[in-house]
Amino acid sequence: MTVRIQTEDFDLGAETLVLREANRAVGALACFVGTVRDINDGSSVSAMVLEHYAGMTEKSIESIIDQARERWKLIDALVIHRVGELKPTDQIVLVAVTSSHRTEAFAACEFIMDYLKTSAPFWKKESTPSGERWVDAREADDAALARWGVRSTNAQSPTD
Repeated sequence: MTVRIQTEDFDLGAETLVLREANRAVGALACFVGTVRDINDGSSVSAMVLEHYAGMTEKSIESIIDQARERWKLIDALVIHRVGELKPTDQIVLVAVTSSHRTEAFAACEFIMDYLKTSAPFWKKESTPSGERWVDAREADDAALARWGVRSTNAQSPTD
């Protein structure tokens, strides 16, 4: 399991190649890449700033990967999450999971991503024509996490 929080971009091909070649039992690799949109809630977005608590964020993500490993037969998992200022089309997050079979890889990848969207200690601030605004988790994201039997902690902005 690898969790990295970083400002620099990542190379999807290079990261997934390492996972595929690390173990000959890998029969499936499922991954998700999230990117910055140029519009959110009806407003154009020129930039997004992501903040986190170093150390706490990594431990939180490692914990959810451990939960995924308890639910599915996984070989490995990788989460890379960027912080700092990002522009539309920039990559934000990579969740990649390997297993012997696709069912486990798909489910675990989705489970980890649902957690990241709602409960991981990240805070997003968007720059819009009306000024800056903090972005809260959506009810749909909370519902996605709830279907796994996990309750959202719905982290608040650092100013709350």
